[in-house]
Amino acid sequence: MYLSVPNNFTQERAPNSTRVDASLAHGAGRVLLPVLMFVVGAVGNLVAIAALSVSRRERKSSAFYTLVCGLAVTDLLGTCLASPITIATYLDPHVLLDSHLCAFHSFLLLFFSLAGLSVICAMAAERYAAICCAFTYRRWHVGRSFAQRVLLGIYLSHALVCCLPAMGMARSERQRSSTWCFIEWRSQAAVATAYTVLYGVTSLLLILGTIVLNLAVCGALLLMRKRTVTRPVTRASVRERWRDLSSAAETQMIAVLVTTSVIVLTCSAPLVVRVFVNRFTLRNDPDADLAAIRIASVNPILDPWIYILLRRSLFRHLRTVSQRRRSGTRTSPPSSPQTNLFYPDLSRDSHVITQLMCTANVITQLPTAVKVPAPTKEWRVRT
Repeated sequence: MYLSVPNNFTQERAPNSTRVDASLAHGAGRVLLPVLMFVVGAVGNLVAIAALSVSRRERKSSAFYTLVCGLAVTDLLGTCLASPITIATYLDPHVLLDSHLCAFHSFLLLFFSLAGLSVICAMAAERYAAICCAFTYRRWHVGRSFAQRVLLGIYLSHALVCCLPAMGMARSERQRSSTWCFIEWRSQAAVATAYTVLYGVTSLLLILGTIVLNLAVCGALLLMRKRTVTRPVTRASVRERWRDLSSAAETQMIAVLVTTSVIVLTCSAPLVVRVFVNRFTLRNDPDADLAAIRIASVNPILDPWIYILLRRSLFRHLRTVSQRRRSGTRTSPPSSPQTNLFYPDLSRDSHVITQLMCTANVITQLPTAVKVPAPTKEWRVRT
């Protein structure tokens, strides 16, 4: 028995094929942005890891830069594991209908969002301990191995927490846009509600902890600077203390910490807000949920460029340019030596005021029985 072919088959074929081609073209256009984000994120994190790997040995052995490298590795893994699934969903919306793949995608989003917040909080805690609790910092021998153990603890504990939905504590579901999976926001089950609250509260505590630690570090630095300026100590000790406080390495660490914290918290906060909104309100807003996860996906793209742009070599170059401009605009020496105590970039060998101060110190320390010869005409001309 043969199937009858409708008379209008040939007439409808062209419009249908046109619609199919248009839909394919639209899908190809939509997938360009995820592909571009994947490439930029992967390449940026690889470049950042390479830049951190070729740093000096003392920098690579520090706890702070070990945590920075750990954050770059975390962003790279998150990009390489989650982005291909997202790209596949733009090509075929039915990809996430597979429950196992949907649960895996939900695990990736939960894990890397929480791990990024934990690593940046660990970076802030490390700087706080190094600046505000220096004795404890040295007694605990905080270094590369210590930071590696912290990273390992973060990965293992967060992997266990984020595996709980797959173990039955909560359920992963495909979101309305069909491009991502996450935990079921509005489940009325007590266990699922407890897990959602646990995840949201943990993320919120990490955000608040990072903010408090960063404010404490910046406040401690400002207080140290104020004490350095107002404390009546000798000229040499002030210069050495201020030079140590404003060194390029410390300045770079604080700049990297603050900038990375701002980006990570800005990108992660909307998703945390949506967790609480979807849990405790009856309003359903899929567009806001999609916007939150898209903002979170920008985080691993921006992070590596902080490490690349805020390298110590760039700081040295900018510092050299600033010194040259400052020396070019300086027309006369300062009127008081006290105003120059906080300019460590001044050349101690060629500065006239510095030479006179050193000579005066030597003269005042000579025994009174020793007769100091009067300065000759040649010396006066030279100075």
